[in-house]
Amino acid sequence: MGRAAGSAGDPAALRGEVRLAELVAALSLGVDLGFDQPMEHVLRQCVISLRLADRLALDDRERSVVYYSALLVNVGCHSDAHEQAKWFGDDIALKATKYTHQMRGLAGAAATVRLVGAGNPPLHRLRVGLEFAVRGHRELDQMVEKHSEIARSFAVQLGLDGDVQVAVGSAYERWDGKGWPGMLAGAEIPVASRITQLCEYVEVAHRVGGVAAAVALATDRAGTQFDPGLADTLATCADELLADLDTARTWRTVIDAEPALQHRLTGEGIDRALLAVADFVDLKSPYTAGHARAVAELAEGAATRLALPADEVSAVRRAALVHGMGRLGVSNAIWDKPGPLGAGEWERVRLHPYLTERMLSQSPTLAPLGRIAVQYRERLDGSGYPRGLSGAEISTPARVLAAADVYQSIREPRPHRPAGSAQTAASELRGDVRAGRLDADAVESVLAAAGHRTPRRREGPAGLTAREVEVLRLLARGLSSRQIAAELVITTKTARNHTEHIFAKIGTSSRAAACLFAMRHGLLPAD
Repeated sequence: MGRAAGSAGDPAALRGEVRLAELVAALSLGVDLGFDQPMEHVLRQCVISLRLADRLALDDRERSVVYYSALLVNVGCHSDAHEQAKWFGDDIALKATKYTHQMRGLAGAAATVRLVGAGNPPLHRLRVGLEFAVRGHRELDQMVEKHSEIARSFAVQLGLDGDVQVAVGSAYERWDGKGWPGMLAGAEIPVASRITQLCEYVEVAHRVGGVAAAVALATDRAGTQFDPGLADTLATCADELLADLDTARTWRTVIDAEPALQHRLTGEGIDRALLAVADFVDLKSPYTAGHARAVAELAEGAATRLALPADEVSAVRRAALVHGMGRLGVSNAIWDKPGPLGAGEWERVRLHPYLTERMLSQSPTLAPLGRIAVQYRERLDGSGYPRGLSGAEISTPARVLAAADVYQSIREPRPHRPAGSAQTAASELRGDVRAGRLDADAVESVLAAAGHRTPRRREGPAGLTAREVEVLRLLARGLSSRQIAAELVITTKTARNHTEHIFAKIGTSSRAAACLFAMRHGLLPAD
């Protein structure tokens, strides 16, 4: 394979250490977009949280818990974006209402109801509205409860300590005991959770309305949503705590503010953290469950067959794990749409590789991965996106990543089509080579890697039977009990029974958590 002239940056940049703070901060930029907030919303709330922690004279360990809790507070909220879009049309528009109305208040309930079935014809909205009245409102409540559970699971995967896990898992509890899951109230809630929740909302109020609006919000919700003592401290010291937020270099401020108890990753630790991020990003849609890890496996195998230098093999594998991060900034109303996309929807899709690059660009150690990932939808004939690069402008690692992504995408189901066979995928990739879109050597290396992949075990983990593994895969893809029954030619009751047994065996009760289990145990994507 000829060496492409396009540069993907220095693949050796990840040869040494990576600060976990940089990876979590980069992910937080995508979480911002998923709430229709500007990038660095989470970083700014982290700055405010740390300033408040210093005002309270918290020690280094407590400050470390505040730091990571602030960065991870909403990381689980995209895990059921598929379901959010099903009920409300646009999952991002729904989550944006979090900062305009109290979720437990009448105004918040009214705003939520107004979004039911949004973007659909009147008859469809009516049907969805009736269904929401019967069971959807309970499902929505359960979603919020599961968000903290998913976030806690992510903290575990990143190797963060128990105090951070508990704080993240309590992020949606309220001072008055009316939060989610509603197990804690008052001082029972970890102080890091109380600080983070207050500062999350205060950041938005300050950015929109200044110091006065931030103080008014904290005061108004003191004793209900917020810890009254913390709210009073913030109101009293608002000028100091909120100073210079608009002029500070927020990324550098947050990374430099990482507590003394730093988490540094090397070698396999970097790979494990990137894999955890990949799995959580892929939770956004049941159609992409396990996609990044499968693409990474293919890309690594192909790069090895091409005899690329070891640094580039590692870089293309890691770029494959993060290549979908920008999808967090695009609504599931687009990703999960069964019909053709409109011009405006395509523009959002074309933007997502750029968002991935921007999310990774501020970290010197992650930026090289972004420079590979941003090119994975570019094509040799200039027909790709986001920049319309062509020929030698596209780097060798990016060519490999592009071919691996196309192959794996064809093998997976999408809203508008079923999964394609291995033969179909091979035929389409070779067709793209003949049309001048994909690199011939990259394609043949990916196909060789796909043809020699070891079949996954037939017996499932956690004592799952072969049939339960089949059901779990379909459940993770977002199919209902009725759809699973039709797919497997069993009764709906049998499908429900299998689902109950699966949940009992793997110790969870939500589709998102079941999907994570399947990905982590090699059950997704299906062979």
